[in-house]
Amino acid sequence: MNAPILKQRITVREADIHDPLELTRIDAWLMQRNDSSPFHRPHWVIAAAEGTDQEALYLLAENNAGDLLGLLPLHIVHSPIFGRALVSSGFSVSGGILSDSPTASARLADMAWQYAQRHSCPTVELRGGVLPSGDWQVKEGAHANFARALATDDEAELLAIPRKQRAEVRKGLKNELEVHIGREQRDIDWHYDIYAESVRNLGTPVFPKSLIEGVFRAFGNDADILTVCKDGQPVASVLSLYHKGAVMPYWGGGKWQARALRANDIMYYELMNHSRRRGCTHFDFGRSKTGSGAYSFKKNWGFEPEPLSYAIRTADNSEARDIDPNSPKYKLQISLWQKLPLPIANKLGPWIAKGIG
Repeated sequence: MNAPILKQRITVREADIHDPLELTRIDAWLMQRNDSSPFHRPHWVIAAAEGTDQEALYLLAENNAGDLLGLLPLHIVHSPIFGRALVSSGFSVSGGILSDSPTASARLADMAWQYAQRHSCPTVELRGGVLPSGDWQVKEGAHANFARALATDDEAELLAIPRKQRAEVRKGLKNELEVHIGREQRDIDWHYDIYAESVRNLGTPVFPKSLIEGVFRAFGNDADILTVCKDGQPVASVLSLYHKGAVMPYWGGGKWQARALRANDIMYYELMNHSRRRGCTHFDFGRSKTGSGAYSFKKNWGFEPEPLSYAIRTADNSEARDIDPNSPKYKLQISLWQKLPLPIANKLGPWIAKGIG
């Protein structure tokens, strides 16, 4: 008579993020999955925590043999303004539970809630991935992602852009703009200077340079910076992450003169061509708030919105954080922030932004 098959037992534990072998194992598992994102990777999780003075951890679900069945990266984000929350993944647009086992997924969600209570976080925010049920509230449609396949060559890429937006790109191509792509300190300095001015103009605080530089360094050759210059002066810049054949322009912006020069249009068009040459097959334009200007901008480029779903769990008698810059409650603050002198905005902004997560 054959011996009975042992029932698979699933356990959840906290990973040792100070063990290089543990992190290598996590990264190898992630790179085998089509549903992983840059924000699940140790490159992001560790660098984001170190760059913002927050705390990072991984929860791992394993079977009897110690095989990895699922994981959840988390950041404990604390702020005197926005309170405390356990976020997956912090400072990103993705990073929720990854697993093919419903039991593992449920246990990861339960363990995340236990950690939230243990660390006095009244809220857990899961950005995508497997969404738990029960006491979790699922938010759908507030944001959408935009991604599509890259074309076969530069001309085909231009023709893939809808007519009105393509006309803007053609105007920019006539402006004798210079494009620089690199990984040097100069590229980081150019980028942060432009990005800081851009978000001030939008009325939001800028992230610490330590976050952006830390992520950039951690990703190594899976990140680069493309900067557009006019007469040697940087006017638009984007930091991109590369993951499993897709390029994601994540932090980007332009100075006031960038609009008249169509520098932002050239920036994205040249990034499409550059990423194709380095072997990418897809362009991930990232997340935008439904109905926002960025949402319309990406649609104008021919990208179709894919609605995103997030899950939130909040302790009894507590309210979820409101960190949406489009929230009516921040209308006055945004208006005032846009008027701040840039040096003051750059001084105060990182202290506020590192608590947003």
